[in-house]
Amino acid sequence: MFQIRDEERPYAFLADKDNKSHNRYGKAIKLIDENSELYGRSLNINGDPKVSDNPNRYKQHGFHFTADNCIGCHACEAACSEKNDNPAHIAFRSVGYVEGGSYPSYQRINISMACNHCDDPVCLKGCPTRAYTKFAEYGAVLQDPDICFGCGYCTWVCPYNAPQLDPIKGQVSKCNMCVDRLEEGLKPACVSACLGNALNFGVIENIPENREQAKTDIPGLPRTDITHPNIRFQQTRSTHREMTRTDSMPIKYHRNDKTGRFDSTIDDKHGKKREWNWSKLSSRENPLVLFTLITQAVVGAFLLFFMGPSIGLDALQGITGSAIFIPLLGFMLLIETIGLVMSTMHLGKPHRFYRAFNNLKSSPVSREVAGVALFFNSLLGYAFFSLFTGSDYSHITNILMQICGYAALITGPIALYFMHKIYRIQARPFWNHWQVLTAFYGSMLSMGGLLLGITVIPWMAWQGMDFLPLLSTLSVVMFAGLLIEVTGHICHKHDMWKLLKQGHGEGAAAQFEQETKFGKTWWLRNSLLLINILLLALLSAGLFSSTTALIVWGGIALSMLLSAVIGRALFYVLVIPTTMPGAFFWKNRAFQEHARETGLAHREQCGVVYENH
Repeated sequence: MFQIRDEERPYAFLADKDNKSHNRYGKAIKLIDENSELYGRSLNINGDPKVSDNPNRYKQHGFHFTADNCIGCHACEAACSEKNDNPAHIAFRSVGYVEGGSYPSYQRINISMACNHCDDPVCLKGCPTRAYTKFAEYGAVLQDPDICFGCGYCTWVCPYNAPQLDPIKGQVSKCNMCVDRLEEGLKPACVSACLGNALNFGVIENIPENREQAKTDIPGLPRTDITHPNIRFQQTRSTHREMTRTDSMPIKYHRNDKTGRFDSTIDDKHGKKREWNWSKLSSRENPLVLFTLITQAVVGAFLLFFMGPSIGLDALQGITGSAIFIPLLGFMLLIETIGLVMSTMHLGKPHRFYRAFNNLKSSPVSREVAGVALFFNSLLGYAFFSLFTGSDYSHITNILMQICGYAALITGPIALYFMHKIYRIQARPFWNHWQVLTAFYGSMLSMGGLLLGITVIPWMAWQGMDFLPLLSTLSVVMFAGLLIEVTGHICHKHDMWKLLKQGHGEGAAAQFEQETKFGKTWWLRNSLLLINILLLALLSAGLFSSTTALIVWGGIALSMLLSAVIGRALFYVLVIPTTMPGAFFWKNRAFQEHARETGLAHREQCGVVYENH
């Protein structure tokens, strides 16, 4: 347990007396009653079986931040990092700020933020390894780094930058509410260290001494309806109508006179010039770019040759009985294996990949992993039993082959559905749109047809077979896939700008960056999509001779691969989360890029490290 110092000051001790029964979200502040089997349980902190006699031990606690008092000294950060022995690149609590006006009427509002131990913690629901637990004791949301395998999904879904992914250790860790101090009646280390008396802590909804407000929002704070965070604010000083961020995010905040809340909107401080920025298309998520595209292509190709003849695509009839069939299955298994290896190596702890199945109840990551695993093994079984179709046991192997085939037929689309659910994140509005589903299923058709075509059509041409009927059929399928994808893109753009009018500017800001920072790259992708749709329509109509059709097909294949990779890379690098504002250096994406480009990242004190996985 935490040892109390002899000279501990009175302000460091918890002092809640009278408490409310429910918080402003309608949830009970008392988390369990005396008859619960959990009552009186030890948290076994450092192996100590002691149980605190704090009368408020089973009530939801939270932070209170008074922005009027914060002087931006970062003592809370230092105290937190010292207590948790954090390296320079990890901070459970950080101080960002927004500013408004100009000299002499300049104003800055500091915001100190850590984990808010929310009523509805999305990190807990999203974590595939079940590394998170919300405890009845103090309402703390605690995370076990030893269980975590470093996928980083909790860092995507959390709106407040609370979980911290350590690229060196390959695991996530976060604020633990200093429960060891709470058990001894002490406030968290960050609160005790605050010089300006800006931070306080206690039972939620209790207004600390000498305070008059307990608001749920402040300029720069992300939406609170996502998780119902247990933090309250005081900000009595009048603010400018517009407050801007000092980090690189193209976001600013404009006061809504009807609600009094500061809505997020676009900040075009970087200009509106269209650029290529090829080098910035690369990100930590590069393995996911290839994994998602490969999986969608393999699922689509399998559905086409397995079900195509049954739905009227007669040109696909001869594939399963041809000499190219076994090599086709082998190639599909090979590239899907490569995709699975890349997605596994993307984890901080790849050797713990099996923990991805731990949270099938609520995590879309666990469900996607299970779906893809079932599809892959069904495809593997289908390929294995297809090797014995001409043997003495063909009547048995044909039955087993069909069972595996129908299993793959069912699990493949389901896996892609759960793959899309991973990105339906409220804290990332650019992703939280049905366009993700159209993009993934559209790619299933277009990339699946492409995979089938680049494998089978060259073989047919080499054998002197008539490949035009197959080419025309695959062109129809690919045309449909691209049309679905383009429809989603058009509606997505429209809805992102629509969100801006509702005060949710992060999605529109991502779209703005897509049209400016990556504007030329984006238009290249769009142009390739439209050209491919036109050419596929011409191929579908059978307007070309065999030689010309083969040449056009080759051009389409290359341009489709290029546009697919560009589009999926943009998907990952553009997303702007509804996250806390950073400072000029700390929690600033532009400074992190600068540090890596100039070599500052080699200096540990800069707090920036290279991404190792």
